[in-house]
Amino acid sequence: MPTVTKNQVVVIAGPTASGKSALALDVATEFNGVIINADSMQIYKGIPIVTACPSPEDEARIPHRLYQIMDPAETCSAGYWEKLCVTEIEKAWAENKLPIVTGGTGLYIKTLVEGISQLPAIPDEIRNDIRQRGDQLGVEALYAELQAKDPEMAARLKPRDMQRICRALEVLESTGKSLAQLQRDIKPTPTLNARFESHVVMPPRDILYARCDQRFDLMMEQGAVEEITAFAKLELDPKVPAMKALGVPELLSYVRHECTLGEARSQAQMQTRRFAKRQCTWFRNQISAVEIHNTQYSESLRDEIYNKIRHFLLTPDS
Repeated sequence: MPTVTKNQVVVIAGPTASGKSALALDVATEFNGVIINADSMQIYKGIPIVTACPSPEDEARIPHRLYQIMDPAETCSAGYWEKLCVTEIEKAWAENKLPIVTGGTGLYIKTLVEGISQLPAIPDEIRNDIRQRGDQLGVEALYAELQAKDPEMAARLKPRDMQRICRALEVLESTGKSLAQLQRDIKPTPTLNARFESHVVMPPRDILYARCDQRFDLMMEQGAVEEITAFAKLELDPKVPAMKALGVPELLSYVRHECTLGEARSQAQMQTRRFAKRQCTWFRNQISAVEIHNTQYSESLRDEIYNKIRHFLLTPDS
């Protein structure tokens, strides 16, 4: 087995239900690896079935890091995740194991590989004032304000994305400049001194959609309804990210008797397919220096990727 140097990281990414987790497990087994989560929902506690977290058997087989570590009432940003991920990568290197970062949150992976713009700190009084206005006036009013003050940034955001709308207004009010302008002016720099071997598994659309539907049905068999029934008792703020995980809003509607189970299932599967489509678009257009495999995970793809990882590990100075 090739030796892992202190600056090598493998990334296995892809849309939901693409087979990336199975590939990461196989790669970790073959190359003495540690799997590090890069999924923005699998980081939260309380919903392991709905977010398709690794099974206890998988965790017993291979070390897994950054899964179910945060309270679902909290919010994990890309910058915070990157700090956690860098720590876990360095731990893996210290143990002479290969760090394998895997997940479907493209922004997390982009932040790790390419860095993040270090924007000025926002004063607490500005942040609190804007958040309070959002609670009092609603997201529509804040979005209208952003459209009037910073139309370029408003055009980038969804009208109901409260978190990012607040962020854009905070930056504008504290710096006097558009977040879009600052992102152009402040070049990102990676935190980690590393070389990356990155692969994206992206099955054809019809296969991917069928896998999305099948995976949700499997979650139902595994106890997703019971999991969300318990989750509902936490009475979390609807705006926290964990409440927006795929399948959570729909199953919450069912356990609250707002729809039938069939309606919840149909809606959740549709939203999952739409999300997978957006992920595919993101990976094609937003992340550089990756190899995209437009096929489903198979033995032949596994062997192809194994060969490329071996070459990567044997050429540390390239």
